Amino acid sequence: MRSAVKRLADGIAMAANAAGTLVVVLLVAVVNYDIIARGLFNRPFLGAVEVVQFSMVLIVFLQLPDVIRVGRLTRSDGFLGLLAVRAPRKGRLLSRAIDLISAIFMALVVYAMWPEFLEMWASQDYFGVPGVFTAPWWPVKLVILLSAGLCVVHFLLHVARPLIDDQPELESGS
Repeated sequence: MRSAVKRLADGIAMAANAAGTLVVVLLVAVVNYDIIARGLFNRPFLGAVEVVQFSMVLIVFLQLPDVIRVGRLTRSDGFLGLLAVRAPRKGRLLSRAIDLISAIFMALVVYAMWPEFLEMWASQDYFGVPGVFTAPWWPVKLVILLSAGLCVVHFLLHVARPLIDDQPELESGS
C-alpha cells in the first residue's frame, strides 16, 4: 500500500514539477515579448506584471512537492548532520520529527486554503486591472491547495520510512 501511494505521489510531484518548468518557460516568453514589443513597437504587453505575479506563485507551488520528494528542501542541517554522525538513530528520529512538523504545517496550509478556494470559485473574483488584464484567482488557490496536500503526503512518506534505511537521513526533504 505504501509503495503504491509513494509511486502515485512521486508521479504527480514529477508531473507538477514539469508543469512548473513549463510555466517558467512561458514566463520567459512573456517577459521577452514585453521587452521586444515595448522597445521596437512601443506596444508593451499590458498584463506582464500580473502574469509575472501569478506565475511566481504557480512556479513555487508546482515545484515544491518534487523538491520535498527528492530531499532538496532548503534547511539548516548542521546540528542534524552532526547528530547523525554521532548518534545515527537519534538523528533519524529527529529528522522524522522535523518531517512530521512540516507535514502538520502543510496540512494547516491546506486547511486555510480550502475555504479561500471555495470562495474564489463561487465569486469568480479576479486580480488585475479591469479593461487591461484580469485573471481569476481560483486557479492559483487550487494549485496552492493541491500542492500543499501533496507536500503533506511526501512528508508523511518520509516519516513512514523504515528506521534502518540505506539512504542518508539528511536527504529526508525537510
